[in-house]
Amino acid sequence: MLFKDRTAAGQFLGSALSAYANNPDVLVLALPRGGVPVAFEIAQMLNAPLDVFMVRKLGVPGQKELAMGAIASGDTQVLNEDIVRDFSLSQVVINQVAAKEKQELERRERLYRGNRPFPTLNKRTVILVDDGLATGATMQAAILSLQKHQPAKIVVAVPVAAPQTCEELKAKVDEIICAKTPSPFYSVGLWYNKFPQTTDEEVCHLLKIAANRYPQSAVIPS
Repeated sequence: MLFKDRTAAGQFLGSALSAYANNPDVLVLALPRGGVPVAFEIAQMLNAPLDVFMVRKLGVPGQKELAMGAIASGDTQVLNEDIVRDFSLSQVVINQVAAKEKQELERRERLYRGNRPFPTLNKRTVILVDDGLATGATMQAAILSLQKHQPAKIVVAVPVAAPQTCEELKAKVDEIICAKTPSPFYSVGLWYNKFPQTTDEEVCHLLKIAANRYPQSAVIPS
């Protein structure tokens, strides 16, 4: 099955997550940028607030799409030791890539959130959303960072995922919904008819709409 686009994928997941609808403790958190249009549809269907959680993939130099790890808000870093070993990546190289990606993470944090404080996660049900999982490095970094906030429950929801990645993440969260787990997987974009890069402008636009619908619940000070 191919998803038409991220909007259609979000609507599909929204139906799958209907048990969480109209629950004031639920918060939908998107991994920018591609996860935002997916999460926006989920939040609308569940009548839940939407916010973003910053993560950045650490790409192998010369092969940026191949993740050697990821970083997330809260100084969380996850490394794929197999990739690090196979490509003989030194700590110096890893640190250089991480430093660069941290700058971009902080830029997006300022742009997307502005003056809005980070929402309270303690004792809430957090639905963590991306447009797909390949290696799962960014999602693992997000999960580790979120756990520091002690939410009541972490739910991962993605339209498509590599089967092994989905299976590996099951033990790390309370619930995971991988709508489709095709094999062979190849890449996330292969399972969408339309998969353009999500822009900063699109992210800001969707977050503004969501914030206007929930002017208080999405921005409770920590």
